Amino acid sequence: MPDDPTPDDVWRLLTHVVMDTRDSWKRAVTERTGLPFSRIRVLRRLTAGPLTVKDLAHAAAMDAPAATVAVNDLEERGLVVREIDPGNRRSKLVSLTPAGREMLGYAFATPDPAPPTLSGLDPADLRSLRDLLRKIDH
Repeated sequence: MPDDPTPDDVWRLLTHVVMDTRDSWKRAVTERTGLPFSRIRVLRRLTAGPLTVKDLAHAAAMDAPAATVAVNDLEERGLVVREIDPGNRRSKLVSLTPAGREMLGYAFATPDPAPPTLSGLDPADLRSLRDLLRKIDH
């Protein structure tokens, strides 16, 4: 009987490889920017455009009070701004400032070398993996 993995099996392996090898990079980003990594995650979620704090909390996988604390901190640092939502004047939208975009660029310029297990693959395996990942990249 062939070993036919399910998409969920492959996803678990893929996320395990990525999530379990990113801690040193996250620490380096924190040291480089002086921001907790959770703040970087919030800034990243705002790159597509303004969000309410509630939507931002959902997008960043945080509860609303934690998102409010993060937005307050980022606003004090001049990295985000809150403005009245023109579609709902009772609501405010959070958006990146130019300094916030610059900070995010600075954070993501932090070197992020491949983990040793990936570096140990031969060129043919690397090409195959790259080609497969390109198929699912959206």
